Amino acid sequence: ALRVLGKKAGLIVFLGDVAKTVAAVIVVRLHFGASNQECLYTLVLYTAAGVILGHNYPFYLGFKGGKGIAATAGLIAALGPWFILVEGLVFIITFTTTHYVSLGSLLVYLALVIHLVVFGQNGFFEGMTQPALNEMYIIALFLMAMAYWRHRSNIQKLFKGTERKTYIS
Repeated sequence: ALRVLGKKAGLIVFLGDVAKTVAAVIVVRLHFGASNQECLYTLVLYTAAGVILGHNYPFYLGFKGGKGIAATAGLIAALGPWFILVEGLVFIITFTTTHYVSLGSLLVYLALVIHLVVFGQNGFFEGMTQPALNEMYIIALFLMAMAYWRHRSNIQKLFKGTERKTYIS
């Protein structure tokens, strides 16, 4: 949307994609949060996965949609400030040094998976059992694999040196 419609429209589309994931996560937290603390973050990842799958493969567009990165930004926002800070920095540093949105997006997913595992294994997700954590990691790996699959043409272009750079002035 940024490249085709410009900065203003790109920002509006981005915020809408973020908001749809955040809204879905809020509903799940309100409905299930009090009684499911041991698997709350797993439910959050399932919810975000549903939003991202719906974004990437909408039935009303013949299952042809986006790449799910802005919806993933909503997941990151819903996980909290540490995730926003770390994954945000990964994207900003990658983008400002390379001007490749795709590379920044792919590295954000890698950072997200690592971040979830490190935080999970160090007790950040209070009350979660190891099986629930493992399930959360599997969901995150699935989402990362899907993002890499959706970006396969960008990955080829990155290796060939033909990927389009983006400059925001």
